[in-house]
Amino acid sequence: MTTSTSTTAAAASSASSSAPSSGPSSSAVPAVRPPVRAGGPSPAALVGIEVRKSLSTRSGRSLAVGGMLLAPAATAVVAAASDETLGSVTGPLGVMGVLTGLVLLSLGVLATAGEWSHRTVQTTHLLVPRRGRVLAAKAVAVALLGAVAAAVAAALTVAVLAGLADGASWDGAGRAVGVFVAAGAVFAVTGAGVGAALANTPAAMTTLYLLVLGVLPIVRTFQPEVGSKADPAEAVLALSQGQAVTQSVLVLTGWVVVSLVAGAVVTRRRAVA
Repeated sequence: MTTSTSTTAAAASSASSSAPSSGPSSSAVPAVRPPVRAGGPSPAALVGIEVRKSLSTRSGRSLAVGGMLLAPAATAVVAAASDETLGSVTGPLGVMGVLTGLVLLSLGVLATAGEWSHRTVQTTHLLVPRRGRVLAAKAVAVALLGAVAAAVAAALTVAVLAGLADGASWDGAGRAVGVFVAAGAVFAVTGAGVGAALANTPAAMTTLYLLVLGVLPIVRTFQPEVGSKADPAEAVLALSQGQAVTQSVLVLTGWVVVSLVAGAVVTRRRAVA
């Protein structure tokens, strides 16, 4: 009896040791984790988002449409009211390029300062925490919007001049149209940079228009050399007529660079909440 019991116990122990263990084993296959997608949209997608955001409000759409239509409308009124023969179309194209740029300046301000004023910037930076990336996308977006709006305005202005300005010279018209389009992008990006720096829509617009339309013309009156090296409107007019090309390009580049750097530096240090 004792021998039978021992044999049974030994068999049970052997069966127990040969049975698979339910606990963790060194040969167990580790669980496969699902791939983690990189956070945030791609640069192209982010630019597209910023374009749609700029055009999603009535003020943004109104400024874009106004930038397209104001210059040709003003050209038609002036050409119809004037009895003088126009010598060259480059002058009017330069003036209308400045006028369009001043409108698009506000579009750039709204793209950045508008988010701080309406507190939507919190959502923006929660989705994309890298603030420099957001500002870069906004700059590209408003540059595209400004260039497209200015291109439409330039095409319509050329059509008006072709119909109403008989006998005018078209030499240099291509250059003037190119400057027209570039001015739209430059002014829009400048507005975005200043808007990001001040984070307040009325303050940014007041500062820019007071500086461009008030302070710099006064400086040009008393210090022409200083004013010509700082005034973006004068730079656009000069470029349209092929004058002071290097200096004018440097002036416009300086406005873009200084405004964006100021906007980036201040935005990085500003609390979002």
